[in-house]
Amino acid sequence: MDIAAYIQFIIALLFVIGLILLLAYGAKRLGLAARVTINSPKAQERRLNIVEVLTVDSKRRLMLIRRDNVEHLIMLGVEKDLVIEQNIPCESGLDSSAKAIKETIKKSSTKIRQTS
Repeated sequence: MDIAAYIQFIIALLFVIGLILLLAYGAKRLGLAARVTINSPKAQERRLNIVEVLTVDSKRRLMLIRRDNVEHLIMLGVEKDLVIEQNIPCESGLDSSAKAIKETIKKSSTKIRQTS
């Protein structure tokens, strides 16, 4: 093979990669990509958000959906959708240990201010 064949191969490869990236960008702009936005600034502004998606098998998925600081667990299937658990209270994204640490810092800073 001569150098022209290699150059033609590299150009073709770059063209195909460019088409794939263009198709991915178009799918994202049209909303065809998965929209799981946990702890992003946009997620804080929206009332409705998909928190997590878990594939159970080839036909069913579990979705955890947050609406106004209340979460709902839903099983999506081909033939039937099922609400597994609803009205799960949701905090602002902090787990219990982070909340405890935050409260401890708040109490200790209040005590320091009182003694000063």
